Amino acid sequence: MTDGTLEVWLGSPRPLGATWDGRGVNFAVFSEGAERLEVCLFDPDDASREIRRFALPGRTRAVHHGYVPGLPLGTLYGLRAHGAWAPDRGLRFNPQKLLLDPYARSLTGRPNLSHPAFARAAAEAGAEEGPDPTDTAVAMPRCMVVDGRFDWEGDSPPRIPWTRTILYEVHVRGFTKRHPGIPPELRGTYRGFAHPVAIAHLQSLGVTAVELLPVQQAVDEGFLSERGLVNYWGYNTIGFFAPDVAHACSDPRNVVNEFKGLVKALHRAGIEVILDVVYNHTGEGNHEGPTLSFRGLDNPSYYRLIPKDPRFYVDVAGTGNTLNLEHPQTLTLVMDSLRYWVQEMHIDGFRFDLASALGRQGGAFSRRAAFFQALHQDPFLSRVKLIAEPWDLGPGGYQSGNFPADFSEWNDKYRDAFRRYWKGDDNLAAEIGYRLTGSSDLFELSGRGPTASINFITAHDGFTLRDLVTYEVKRNQANGEDNRDGSDSNNSWNCGVEGETSDEAVNALRDRMVRNFLATLFLSQGVPMLLAGDELGHTQRGNNNAYCQDNEISWIDWNLDEGRERLLAFTRSLIHGRLAQPVLMRQGFFQGHHIFDSQLKDVAWFRPDGTEMQQADWQKPVLRTLGFLLGGDAIGELDEQGQKRLGDTLLILLNAGEGPVPFVLPAVEWGRDWEWWLDTSDGHAAGRRDYPAGDVVTVPGRALLVLRRAVPHGS
Repeated sequence: MTDGTLEVWLGSPRPLGATWDGRGVNFAVFSEGAERLEVCLFDPDDASREIRRFALPGRTRAVHHGYVPGLPLGTLYGLRAHGAWAPDRGLRFNPQKLLLDPYARSLTGRPNLSHPAFARAAAEAGAEEGPDPTDTAVAMPRCMVVDGRFDWEGDSPPRIPWTRTILYEVHVRGFTKRHPGIPPELRGTYRGFAHPVAIAHLQSLGVTAVELLPVQQAVDEGFLSERGLVNYWGYNTIGFFAPDVAHACSDPRNVVNEFKGLVKALHRAGIEVILDVVYNHTGEGNHEGPTLSFRGLDNPSYYRLIPKDPRFYVDVAGTGNTLNLEHPQTLTLVMDSLRYWVQEMHIDGFRFDLASALGRQGGAFSRRAAFFQALHQDPFLSRVKLIAEPWDLGPGGYQSGNFPADFSEWNDKYRDAFRRYWKGDDNLAAEIGYRLTGSSDLFELSGRGPTASINFITAHDGFTLRDLVTYEVKRNQANGEDNRDGSDSNNSWNCGVEGETSDEAVNALRDRMVRNFLATLFLSQGVPMLLAGDELGHTQRGNNNAYCQDNEISWIDWNLDEGRERLLAFTRSLIHGRLAQPVLMRQGFFQGHHIFDSQLKDVAWFRPDGTEMQQADWQKPVLRTLGFLLGGDAIGELDEQGQKRLGDTLLILLNAGEGPVPFVLPAVEWGRDWEWWLDTSDGHAAGRRDYPAGDVVTVPGRALLVLRRAVPHGS
């Protein structure tokens, strides 16, 4: 359709996307197979009304381009691609589908996949059906030309060292949606997250980096819309450059600056911003999914198709499709997106969802995959924090410990080991030894240190910490899948009663178990990651897959009773205590012997009788109680001033058994006097606060006790 005349110049093939230069807008869109690409313009006051349509006149190699003088900021647009409809060759061009620009900086919302316009999507699976004739513009958001200018006022990244990093995995909306100290109109938004009250919580807690669940523009699956649900977590990306407008508090035209304001506010507070990003798949699903962007622009370039039958998609993400990072343009898209978030949005790092999919070369995982090499040589991206979720759902997808040296990794072995240990499972001695000390069995051979291990007990996917000690059976009925979704292998323990109870003894035990998990997390070598809300006792009522619950199941409850206040205070003390103890923030792995002129070994392991553990002890099927000593004079590293790092010597005693265990403190050569530091049985000191060498300390059942000898060593 056309409405009047429009002057369109040849324009430039770079940069890709819609770029405003102060005088007009340049459009540049990649497509190897399209015969013609059209730009549709929409009325800024009535986005449903198309007011112009024009073909991009230029083509440089595979990029279609054109320049329209006089087009202003705020211009709303979409794309239509003309070409062959031949699914048997992987081609799915259909000009009836309004398409999103892969490089759009802002979108007006999410596609409405429950709209009848998408009802015939399944028919597109077969070439014999022909392309669906239904125009989808009525159900599609519009791309928006935005102004990227922003006053950063000298903003600079905090650049927290990995050794001092405390990660806080958090959802932008869920963090503030119920916060009484934030104005109602800001709750659940980027501006709400940037509110001083929200940032004050992070600062008082001791968080050094927030790891935000996906904030790139996502799409809700049609089956969720039919149930009245949404993709709350956002792991269904459709716009790799656009902040999700679901978290905007005003006009979508302001969403980019609202997000930048969030980053700026966190940086001022000394807190880094890490994005959870999804480059393994898009929200277009499988061959029966909707045509929203990539599928309609260049299906065989953007997606991995099954070679013998390119009607269908390779799917190692469990979502219907897999992006094809072996194609130069798809790799360019991902790298351009990452650079945009670092250079324009000032992001400090990324956590890559199902990162094994990004490292597949010829179908198999490779540490030398093109994506990893591109990251390594990039002058901007090689300087930020990179975190891999080291698995996908395809063959050979579990790659924990196998990522390149640039990456830290989510350590699920850590999670599983301590969930099992604290609930009393057997055959875990060697496992917990490795996990407490940074998982050298996973990361040392690749030349990495303990900070390669992102330690966590809970994450967005699974039970919260409170639910981990309250439920043994998931309760996901609210998701509308008859409780079939979510994992059945949670390694949880309900402390004797399933679900919430008024039994004071059970609740006291649950509180103790929560403290055990938190203490273990912050006393382990590696990088601790805390799930937002765990410090407040947040419950999802047993739902271990709350990806579609944009409600009080997922939103953090800030109305704290006395018990939750105590838990918050306990968590704060743990984090600040960790940051004050150099022996808990080592750069290198333990050696198990004296370091240079140290009086103590860097680490030593003890039995309850006060003697050092022997090899046979690590082979015992049942080992509920053990202790380990971290030598404060044996860190073997230099501080920022080039001086030898010294710290307190810590003696950490763990008892996962039901009953109390008397523990003989090591002989005097390990330290003359010890003082109490932590006791998870009630959060306070039990009995005397000073203990001489050889004294007996009772470690309560299912509890953790920490003693320390303060620097300077030898006193």
